[in-house]
Amino acid sequence: MLSKRIIPCLDIKDGRVVKGVKFLGLRDAGDPVEVARAYDQQGADELVFLDITASFENRKTLVALVQKIAQNIFMPFTVGGGIGEIEDIRNILNAGAEKVSVNTQAVKFPQLISDAARRFGSQCIVVAIDAKKIRKTEGGRQKAEKLSADNWEVFINGGRTPTGIDALAWAEKVARLGAGEILLTSMDFDGTKDGYDLELTKAVTGKVDIPVIASGGAGSLEDFYNVFAQAGADAALAASLFHYQEFSVKQVKNYLKERGVAVRL
Repeated sequence: MLSKRIIPCLDIKDGRVVKGVKFLGLRDAGDPVEVARAYDQQGADELVFLDITASFENRKTLVALVQKIAQNIFMPFTVGGGIGEIEDIRNILNAGAEKVSVNTQAVKFPQLISDAARRFGSQCIVVAIDAKKIRKTEGGRQKAEKLSADNWEVFINGGRTPTGIDALAWAEKVARLGAGEILLTSMDFDGTKDGYDLELTKAVTGKVDIPVIASGGAGSLEDFYNVFAQAGADAALAASLFHYQEFSVKQVKNYLKERGVAVRL
């Protein structure tokens, strides 16, 4: 049985780690290099770095910061934000990342996924999906014609822009195109500490045969167990719970081990 992974996430804005609730109300959470080093020492399985305003601001990821973080840690490192073409992926990998995460440009130009997978290998390509549940309006009409009632819609540009694309259909498509992994964030649960979106996560894991990283909502040790045991996630990503030292990575892993979940201690 493959070990379940615990992955801290660094949301980066203006060169600092930040965290909000449902992608809003961002507050400072520290220096990226120092925070990354701390998670490495705690035994995190991987680290995710997301330059959350790069796509919206139409700029590239902060490559120098990526390089500095990579020089200070000894765990796999995924970088996303502002990655729009093959050359961007090459630059990030050359800066020391093991994987890149694509979202906005992958939605706009899906061929980027297949081109990148062929060039660098599927194991390097993570597709991030920011999904929000869509419900009927009071008048009974759908908010997006391409979506059925009570489904999930894909958002891009750091959660600012709805696409009208069904999240489950998109997950299936990116897997076919060669993505090696999906980073699935529930916009409804992000930063709430109410637990992961088990319904969304289970729906996606049931549609694809590539690993799914669940993101958004971790607030207790039991939340990590539930997303593995009930929703079939391969990895669980968390931010504020770790940033503000409510739990350490080691505490989460010890708890999971005690409950029979395979983790790497």
